[in-house]
Amino acid sequence: MDIFPLLVLLLSCMIQEVGAEMKLSPEELTVLRGEEAQFTCSTSNIQWAVMIWQLNQIPVLTISNETGVLPFANPDVSAEKSPDSPGDWVFSLKNTQRDNQGQVTCDLQDIDRRTASLSVQEKGSVKVFGDNELVLKGQSAVFECQAAGWYPEPSLQWKVDDKLVSQGEYNISSEESGKGLFTVTSYHSVTAAKSSHVDCLASVSALTTPLKSSVRLTVVAEVVQDGDDCTVPLAVTASLAALLLLLLLCIGTVLCYRQRRQAKSGPQEAIWFSQSGSGGGSVAEAIGGQFNPGYSSDGPTGP
Repeated sequence: MDIFPLLVLLLSCMIQEVGAEMKLSPEELTVLRGEEAQFTCSTSNIQWAVMIWQLNQIPVLTISNETGVLPFANPDVSAEKSPDSPGDWVFSLKNTQRDNQGQVTCDLQDIDRRTASLSVQEKGSVKVFGDNELVLKGQSAVFECQAAGWYPEPSLQWKVDDKLVSQGEYNISSEESGKGLFTVTSYHSVTAAKSSHVDCLASVSALTTPLKSSVRLTVVAEVVQDGDDCTVPLAVTASLAALLLLLLLCIGTVLCYRQRRQAKSGPQEAIWFSQSGSGGGSVAEAIGGQFNPGYSSDGPTGP
């Protein structure tokens, strides 16, 4: 009886059994650029001699079952035994960059290997252009939002008073730069019904909380009725108060000017009236001589 096929079958079963005892987790991991990525390689087979960690099929770290982690040149990689299970090794990649994206492999030499996927995303910025808007009730205000420097293409959403806006109510355009980063631009038109906060949010899957940029939409000439209570917006009240104050200042200025004019002209008019009312005697006294009512400067008169 030929036992060679039986040996091959037995060896294949042993390899499969050993392979089933090896696990690399997580199978997929997504992080932001600059964050730390960690993978755990576990095996119940204590007979392994060398464990090699690879990034995109390039060896970056070697572990000996007897002596531990061997010297390595990359300062961004490290490994240590898992505190929960001494037979597991945790591989850490610090300061992840986009060129680290790809396959992460744990290779137990001459036994088996497992491969996981690493994705590195880029967090950019988000901004709503323009200042706070001041519009009349019923008019439309158009807001522009730009999310720049993201990878992959970010999702972009609008909120008005913390309520998500339907995607059919705004448009989105995207372009990719030479560095593989994406810029997304969106315009959203809001009909001024009441004063509101307008938010633009941008996010990628590795970002736990979306980035947000906000502006204030203030509606003027707005009256909010609640039963018998009417509230006039502050903008209208402030405008009326400013006009009234300006009018009072103008009236006060005119009155003050007229009073000062009367104060200056009063003494001169009193002196003139006193001289004209006292006749020639007062004039003679004023010039210090005698007054001759028959004298005329036109020359001698006839006999």
